[in-house]
Amino acid sequence: MKKLIQGIVDFRKSLTDERRALFAKLALGQKPDALFIACSDSRVAPNVFASTDPGDLFVLRNMGNLVPPSTSEEASVQAVLEFSVLSLQVSNIIVCGHSECGAMIALTEGINTITYPHMHSWLKIGETSLQKMNEGFSLDTNLSKHNQLSQINVLQQLEHISQYPFINERLSRGDIQIHGWWFDIGKADVYCYEPTLGKFVIIEEAEAQLILNRLQN
Repeated sequence: MKKLIQGIVDFRKSLTDERRALFAKLALGQKPDALFIACSDSRVAPNVFASTDPGDLFVLRNMGNLVPPSTSEEASVQAVLEFSVLSLQVSNIIVCGHSECGAMIALTEGINTITYPHMHSWLKIGETSLQKMNEGFSLDTNLSKHNQLSQINVLQQLEHISQYPFINERLSRGDIQIHGWWFDIGKADVYCYEPTLGKFVIIEEAEAQLILNRLQN
């Protein structure tokens, strides 16, 4: 908490007139470009590795960066999808998984070993990803099991997202794009899933340009 509070003090001291003007403008409304779905893990900080400013991202974070299927009765994630797509009209949705994810470790160790009832219920959403891995699907066999699962899980959540009718309709029209990212904590590298290659590729200059080119098409 000491670091947190000191950060607020430092923020006030370093706030320039330009930044104050930005926040004054944001107080009138928001128009983010993307919905960013990430894990609640404290080590995953999109504002650090993606260099975002206030107003750039509409953010959803939960354990395991999970998105329930469209048939689920769980309403929290669906509400975020509806508001970001239908009201804010974001043009991109990013699902970002990460290495050493506690949710993925729990799934690989066996969901029935989880004694917390709400966590047990929530992580059931990730069982489809686990089943795919157990059936032999992998994107990178050099990774540990839980990191393999983490990458598979990103793709599974993209599949869930695309099944929502109001998103599927916009995907078919080209009004929205969905992206799978993966953050390697130990290496501080961010990867993007490339469908043509069937794997996650590190986002450096060449890959970044490919992503931007797709956005323009």
